[in-house]
Amino acid sequence: MKEGKLNVGEIGRSLSIPQSTAVVSIKMHKEAGLIDIEMAPGRKGSQKICSLPYDEVVIQLPSMNKEVDNRTVEVQMPVGLYTDFEVSPPCGLCSREKIIGFLDVPSSFLNPERSTAELVWFEKGFLEYKFPNNMPNGEELKSLGVVLEVCSEVPGTSKQWPSDITVWINGAEVGTWTSLVDFGDKRGKLTPAWWKLGGSQYGLLKSWNVTHTGSFVDGIEVSKVKLKDLEIHDHTSVKVRIGIKEGSRNVGGINVFGKGFGNYAQDILLRMEFV
Repeated sequence: MKEGKLNVGEIGRSLSIPQSTAVVSIKMHKEAGLIDIEMAPGRKGSQKICSLPYDEVVIQLPSMNKEVDNRTVEVQMPVGLYTDFEVSPPCGLCSREKIIGFLDVPSSFLNPERSTAELVWFEKGFLEYKFPNNMPNGEELKSLGVVLEVCSEVPGTSKQWPSDITVWINGAEVGTWTSLVDFGDKRGKLTPAWWKLGGSQYGLLKSWNVTHTGSFVDGIEVSKVKLKDLEIHDHTSVKVRIGIKEGSRNVGGINVFGKGFGNYAQDILLRMEFV
């Protein structure tokens, strides 16, 4: 509710959902302490006015954190737990069991079942995730990395389909990697049997890494963005955006794979290494 205070009807219209669905969702958010409700006069009696009590909410699941060693901390984020998005068709989401919502309908990205998604795809736009900022007091970052399984997206698959895929961290454009292929030559090791072979099967495991000297994809420098540009100490979360930048030369879409799809049993991983 970036607009401020809204009533139930306004919330339903802004999300393109029935008012009955909005009522149920608001009740759940109220019980979780994520929405404030006050009563106000309406045209027919009283109405519920909803507002946000917090500017930022970070969800941290106990199983997400992994201390690799005493100098490295990793957090994995399920691909469906994005906090913001902007996508255009062809687009969609699926879990290990089924398609979520409707294919090529961007509003399906609001479906509550998105939390179970193991594959997300779209042609243009972005997905944004909020990771908890696990920077301990007194520590100094050596590097911050984002690792994910990813590839281009074409209706069907193609051995020649370049796409410029960009990662941003806390609003800073870290760098772009060009995927050359939408992989469909064989079934992914983890891809469920019901998923047709004519669709994207797996991606490549790519690593964006920011250090004090610059930013790298798989060890190759892609930009001069440095750790200081990310302002990690100024935020309670680390915002990671994955998408197709406006004006990109190769707009070939994107597939993002979770731990239940593709070739690698991991979600989107944020890795902090300390000095």
